[in-house]
Amino acid sequence: MSAELLGEIRENLSKGKANEVQALCQKAVDTGIPVEKILSDGLIAAMAVIGEKFKKNEVYVPEVLIAARAMNSGMGVLKPLLKQAGVEAKGVVCIGTVKGDLHDIGKNLVGMMLEGAGYEIIDLGVNVDAAKFVEAVKEKSPDIVAMSALLTTTMGAMKATIEAIKESGLNVKTMVGGAPLTESFANDIGADGYAPDAASAVEVADGMVA
Repeated sequence: MSAELLGEIRENLSKGKANEVQALCQKAVDTGIPVEKILSDGLIAAMAVIGEKFKKNEVYVPEVLIAARAMNSGMGVLKPLLKQAGVEAKGVVCIGTVKGDLHDIGKNLVGMMLEGAGYEIIDLGVNVDAAKFVEAVKEKSPDIVAMSALLTTTMGAMKATIEAIKESGLNVKTMVGGAPLTESFANDIGADGYAPDAASAVEVADGMVA
């Protein structure tokens, strides 16, 4: 019964059926399936498949956003129970689009993929300056700071943010991504990681918190 239910959760999530995912997660809880199992074998497993398909261009941004919305509806059921059960997030990620840049689709997509993989996400929004990133690290003690930029003119703000974090003596990993970026640019500015797309961001984050 439990394997069947978890399979239904995965199937409905991959189709982006938010109401069904929410109802099935509740049903799984009511039938006594451990909440961490519903999370790992239901929601996270389904998002991992979506991530792989996204990497291979088998699905596109709209499908990922719809699947992520369905995942969030399931998380609404599970989150309070995960806290009660003492299930820790895989890690905490502060994410934001850097100063001067107002684009948020890529950032939101990465945030959703990371949340779908079991991370706690603190979304700082767009046009985030170095000081705000530093302040967030001091307040929230994340494992990773993830920065996004879509404009070549705002890429320099990533370097300024990484330098500000280092100057503050804060011990946190940094990850960058966005359409105009390259791995060599990420290395040049001293970032700990670079993700060319949202699905890769999960692998990069996993490598950092391992």
